[in-house]
Amino acid sequence: MNSFHVPRLAIPERQISRRALLRCGTASVGWAALANLIGSAQNVQAEPETTDNSQKSRFSSGTRHAKRMVLLFQHGGPSQIDLFDPKPVLNEYAGKPMPGGVEAFFDKNDSGKCLPSPFKFARHGQSGMEFSELLPHLAGCADDLCMIRSLHTVVNDHEGALRHFQTGKPRIGRPSIGSWLTYAQSTPNPKLPPYVVLSDPTHDQVDGIRNWSSGFLPAIYQGTPLRADGPALFDLDLPTGTTREMQREQLELLEFLNRDHQQKFKNLSELDARIANNALAGGIRDEITNALDLSRETPETQKLYGMGNEATGTYSRRCLMARRLLEHGVPFVAVFNDAIMGDPWDTHSAHNERIRKVSKNVDQPSAALIHDLKRTGLLKDTIVLWIGEFGRLPVAEGKDGRDHNRHAFTALAAGGGFKAGYVHGATDQFGYKVTEKPVAVGELHATLLSQFGLDHTALTYPHQGRNESLTDADITGVEPVADLVS
Repeated sequence: MNSFHVPRLAIPERQISRRALLRCGTASVGWAALANLIGSAQNVQAEPETTDNSQKSRFSSGTRHAKRMVLLFQHGGPSQIDLFDPKPVLNEYAGKPMPGGVEAFFDKNDSGKCLPSPFKFARHGQSGMEFSELLPHLAGCADDLCMIRSLHTVVNDHEGALRHFQTGKPRIGRPSIGSWLTYAQSTPNPKLPPYVVLSDPTHDQVDGIRNWSSGFLPAIYQGTPLRADGPALFDLDLPTGTTREMQREQLELLEFLNRDHQQKFKNLSELDARIANNALAGGIRDEITNALDLSRETPETQKLYGMGNEATGTYSRRCLMARRLLEHGVPFVAVFNDAIMGDPWDTHSAHNERIRKVSKNVDQPSAALIHDLKRTGLLKDTIVLWIGEFGRLPVAEGKDGRDHNRHAFTALAAGGGFKAGYVHGATDQFGYKVTEKPVAVGELHATLLSQFGLDHTALTYPHQGRNESLTDADITGVEPVADLVS
């Protein structure tokens, strides 16, 4: 029997159920809801009884260049041809069939006629890195960026490609990269979730919570969604008539009942996460409020991110929130797009119009985050990764769209030991397939883990009779890409 002491409450052992407690203890319902909402990897001040869930550093194998990471994920597939990888030959083939054809996902009948980009490209910085006119602010970061032009993935549909990037394979039920990093490392601030998700407060992302699921890892390692508008979490304020002392006693009783229940179900990781969340709940209010209080930022900083600018929407708030969370000790933050016009970069029609709008939404806040991290000295050991699930085709879909392209896309990385002012790889003259220095998604994963001092072959977790990993290196054979890092 757990030796936990319940003050002031004379309740015989095993004579009150969890359901009865919640039915009669109305003030505790809000905190149970909070724990369910948080649903993430929290540092427990008392070590969990199941050692798999402990927040100790694991699997360190090399030099640690990165201590934290912010993922600026671009849902829908940004067009590399219009943003990062100019292909002037498309002007010569405009309206003509592309030699050899393409693998179209949707428009298999009409696709095939080359569609040049109308956007002008220029070289920027001492590195001479090329950007289109759509991303003037990111272009200003050229000498801090590693541009990877030779990424490719295995599937051409959004859900499969999203899962492949987020979890290492295109199927459901696997842990996200944020969960793997949270599982592998300690967190410097036990009062904040180590894995935070900042998504559009008004629309769901494609594939929803699977983008930050812990999969078969214990539930304690999944992402914690926080909101950019209004209270970051529901139920942070005490219910009317409830004092902090009353709240403390309720949480102590709830932990006692959970621990007792845990003795019967030792492998129920969701219960471990719930216990951790309840332990955190009493102290999370002030910490989250301080970390996300953007009013503490100067007007100059808010302007830098584009706050108050209709074009940047709430994305500017989320990027600034990400910097504050990193400063307060959160090791992994995932920022998702404003879901304007549905899946923002998925430009199957009105491509030129839509890509202009989405670029204005993300360009200034993304660049501001990089500049701000550099200004505060955090960029050196923080990885900023700007990436989507795939690219777009060099041919028209229907009248004025671009279809999915799994064979070539571009990502940007900054900080954390990635080479600055460096362009890696190349695509063919149409921007359809990688021709030089290809980088598979798994190789990028292995490189990211390596920058955290982690061996991707050793970072494993037993599941269904085998040791699973993010990269599945025993089958894929992937290795970190040495050319991407200093």
